[in-house]
Amino acid sequence: MQSKRDKLLSFLKESRGIWVSGEWLSGKLAVTRAAINKHVHHLKKLGYPIETSTKKGYCLGESPDLLVAEEIREGLHTRVFGVRDILSLDETDSTNLRAKDLAAGGAPEGTVVVAGKQTEGRGRKGRSWFSPPGGGVYISLVLRPPLAPSEAPRITLMTGVAATEALVSLTALDARIKWPNDILVRGKKIAGILTEISTEIDRIDYIVVGVGLNVNIPRENLAEALRERATSILIETGESFSRVRLIQAFLRYFETYYKILQDEGFEPIRNRWKELSDIIGQRVSVEMIGTVRTGRVVDIDPDGVLILEDDQRSIQRIASGDVTLL
Repeated sequence: MQSKRDKLLSFLKESRGIWVSGEWLSGKLAVTRAAINKHVHHLKKLGYPIETSTKKGYCLGESPDLLVAEEIREGLHTRVFGVRDILSLDETDSTNLRAKDLAAGGAPEGTVVVAGKQTEGRGRKGRSWFSPPGGGVYISLVLRPPLAPSEAPRITLMTGVAATEALVSLTALDARIKWPNDILVRGKKIAGILTEISTEIDRIDYIVVGVGLNVNIPRENLAEALRERATSILIETGESFSRVRLIQAFLRYFETYYKILQDEGFEPIRNRWKELSDIIGQRVSVEMIGTVRTGRVVDIDPDGVLILEDDQRSIQRIASGDVTLL
């Protein structure tokens, strides 16, 4: 059910660019003029460009690309993710850290944390993730899946499929998944995934999965060391893109594949992962703790493990590592 504030915002959006009287809004919402003023003040604090006049009322201008719960929910069309709890932050240390705090406190599955900027964005192995304000999508989800802890790596691969589907459907970029947790365009990283798990002996308490996606970052804003390895939608298309639309598409695809995982198992997702990745059959090197393996990728097994045939034709099962195409 829409709150009074959401209904007010809907009325202002329907009349965008046109003055709407406070008296009319007060009657439609069955609240006082003082309550209307209070809601408008809150919306302005969120970043909505609302002009006010004692004689004419209120006028909503063109909205910027606001990462607020009201914008994300409008037209979202999911049943779980983002429907109930969305924590929207202008700035945070890490959306995964905030989501883990919420999950540890009992937050339900489907809780979403999104931020306009991260000061301590992280990737795998504690690496930092470049998270400038207004430039990307930084989002984390709380999951409580009925999976064994050994099956948790499937969530990372499933998230890669969902994020790639969202990116391709909206931008038509040729995005490809790189095992285990990167999304590339023309061989450059455009998105990364960080999955963190809390377990209790033989079951998963919760999983937090975070995605960082480079959206409106110009090339000159990338650090010199990143320009040959990273890219963004703006760099690839020459156009700015709505971060809200990307979040909505990602949540829809994520919910779809999460349901497939629970209803049909991992195999349909594994097959789609292989279609969206070009790693099968490729010669790669895999850097792991204390060693490097080189060989040809044979497959991704049902647990999301990389199957590598090394130079001695021995089969290696690799659960974690950094892959470089040779």
